[in-house]
Amino acid sequence: MTKRPRVAASAAVIGMLMAGFQAVGIGVGTAAADDVKPSVPPGTEPSAAAPVPIDSKAPGLKIPQGGTLAPVKVLDIAEVVEDLGGEQRRQETNQTVMMALQSEVLFPENSAVFNAAAAARIQAIAQEINTQKAVRIRVFGFTDDQGSYEHGQVLSKQRADAVQAELAKTVTVPGVVYDVRGYSEDYPIADNGTEEGRKKNRRVEITFPRSTGTGTGTGTGAITGG
Repeated sequence: MTKRPRVAASAAVIGMLMAGFQAVGIGVGTAAADDVKPSVPPGTEPSAAAPVPIDSKAPGLKIPQGGTLAPVKVLDIAEVVEDLGGEQRRQETNQTVMMALQSEVLFPENSAVFNAAAAARIQAIAQEINTQKAVRIRVFGFTDDQGSYEHGQVLSKQRADAVQAELAKTVTVPGVVYDVRGYSEDYPIADNGTEEGRKKNRRVEITFPRSTGTGTGTGTGAITGG
């Protein structure tokens, strides 16, 4: 099988990105279900406070007379890389790594049972989690808008559960906590009006924090006054 080359899809500045992981329960290999849906798409929660204080009266800011400093925002530079077929996408900031796998590379149509190649892909991600020593892992499933919302919710959760169970076989980080959720057609990343877009929306995302001193070095943070 010919290995597809990887290409850089885009590099974007994303404000207030992936700051906190809201996991439920503490323990070795704990998996938490989605009891309460977030009010914003997962991965876009408000960032932590700015790492350095900003003095609105500092002369170096050169604020016009009568002007005021807008609330400080923390910006992360995110690099997104996907393979040529879009089957696997990696989004990395200075805080987190997110791996998105299209459902077609893991499962048969309308199924949560792995195909023959799925385990190897997930085990490779698990090995990186071990390298990063990540203790909080989010596994979120998504579908397109075809069929009923309720069916998509069940299927996306079943697929997220299957991925989490496979990760747990290889992840060896002590005290790891999993946050496992199924979102059905919520939070699409492409146009559901085309088959190409629906294919991208049918996915499982695995997100985990980066350890200091590891990773590619992309995602340098920036601070702005808005």
